[in-house]
Amino acid sequence: MSEKIKYIEYLVNHLLVQGTSAEMENALRDLLTSSELIDVANRLQIFELLEEGMPQRQIADKLGVGIATVTRGSNTLKTREKG
Repeated sequence: MSEKIKYIEYLVNHLLVQGTSAEMENALRDLLTSSELIDVANRLQIFELLEEGMPQRQIADKLGVGIATVTRGSNTLKTREKG
């Protein structure tokens, strides 16, 4: 197992042991900067809105992100669906 995979597994396990949403939020706030936390939250919203069928431009406007950010999310979903 590569070191990178080991560290990802460690991160996942760290997050899995959080017992409440408040503990999870605290763990995420400890690990991420405010900007990173907002980016992750936006990415999740992008996935959800794309899955609902909302147009990319509308998502970008709604979330105040660039169209390239939404397109990256769309490409990630397409790749996930293929795999």
